[in-house]
Amino acid sequence: MQDIFFNLTTAQWIGLSVLTVALLVQLIYYLFIYLKVPVWEPNEVSESLEPISVIICARNEAENLAIHLPKVLEQDYPDFEVIVVNDCSGDDTEMLLAELKLKYRNLRSTTIEQDNKFSHGKKLALTIGMKAAKYERLVLTDADCYPASDQWLKEIGKSYSHKKLIVLGYGGYLTKPGFLNKLIRFDTLFIAMQYLGSAIIKRPYMGVGRNLSYNKSLFFGGKGFSSHYKLKSGDDDLFINENATGANTAVCLAKESFTRSIPQSSFSLWAQQKKRHLTTAPHYKVGDKWLLGLETFTRMLFYAGIIFLLIVKWNPWILLGFFVFRMLVQLTILKLNMNKFDEKGFWLWSPIFDLILPMIYLFFIISNSLNRQRNTWN
Repeated sequence: MQDIFFNLTTAQWIGLSVLTVALLVQLIYYLFIYLKVPVWEPNEVSESLEPISVIICARNEAENLAIHLPKVLEQDYPDFEVIVVNDCSGDDTEMLLAELKLKYRNLRSTTIEQDNKFSHGKKLALTIGMKAAKYERLVLTDADCYPASDQWLKEIGKSYSHKKLIVLGYGGYLTKPGFLNKLIRFDTLFIAMQYLGSAIIKRPYMGVGRNLSYNKSLFFGGKGFSSHYKLKSGDDDLFINENATGANTAVCLAKESFTRSIPQSSFSLWAQQKKRHLTTAPHYKVGDKWLLGLETFTRMLFYAGIIFLLIVKWNPWILLGFFVFRMLVQLTILKLNMNKFDEKGFWLWSPIFDLILPMIYLFFIISNSLNRQRNTWN
C-alpha cells in the first residue's frame, strides 16, 4: 500500500493531487448545495395571502392557452387576476381569450399589435403585463406551462414570509419517451439543484420564468430589464441576478407549487433554446460565474484526472474507487432531488448525462461565439 502512494512519479503525483482536489470540490457542491434542496423545510410561512397578478406572455399560443390557461384561472386562491399579454399573435389567441373571459371574471388581457418597423422580445411584453397588473405581488409563468395543482398560487403566497420580495419555484418538463427527453429533464433538474440550493444557502443568482414570483415595486424600482433589454434572454435569470439577495429571496418547494411544461421534441430546437439561454451567463455577477464555472470545471477535471492516471499507469483499482465513490454520492443526492420534484425515469442515465452535458454546453458556447463573430464581420 505504501508503494502505491509514496513511490510515485512526478506525473502520478500531479495527477493524484488534481484528482483529489477535484473530488473534494465536487463533494462540497453535492453535500453543501445540492443536498440542501431535498432536506430543506421552510422556517416560517406567511399568515396572510396577498392578492396576486399572474402574468403570461403569449405569441401564437392559442392551442396551449386553451389547454393550460383554465388550470391557472381555477386556482384555489382568495384574490387573484390573470393577465395574458397577446404579443403579436396571428392565430386564434384573441378569439380564445374573448371566449374565456365570458367564463372567468379574473381573466384580463392586453394586446401588442405587430409593427414591421419595430421589433421586440418577451421583455417588452412582460413589462406591459406588469404595468397592467392591479396587484403588488406578481407571478410569472409561460403559455405552455400548467400548475401541478390548484394550490400553486397558495403555496407561492405562503412563501412570502417576513421581508421576502422574491420567490423562486420549480418548473419541470413533461415526461415523454426517448433519450432527448431524459436529457432535457436531467438538465432541468440539475439546474434547479444549483439555483435553488444556492438560494437556500443565501446565494440566489437566478430563477426560471416558468415559475417565478416577485413584487411589482421591486421590478420598477430596479428599472426592470433596462440593463439587459437588448439581450433576447434574461427576463428571468438576469433580473434575479441583479435584484435577489439572501435576505429578500425565498424558495417554494412544495409539490403543489411546481409547474410542468412541454419539452422540445428535437435536438435542434432544444439546442436553439439552450444557446439562447447561455447568452445570459456572461452577464452574471462575478461571484456567481465562479460558483457555476468551478463546478463544471472540477467535474471535467475529475474525469480528466482519472484518464490521465490510467495513462501514466497508476493503480486502476484505486481509480475505480474514486470514480465509484463520487458516483454513489451523486446518485444518492440526485435520487433525493428526483423524489422531491416528482421526477422519474432518468436516474440510471445520470452518470452519462453528468459527463456529456458539459461537452454539449461547450459546443453551444463555441457556436454562440462563432455566430457573434460572423454578425460582427457582416
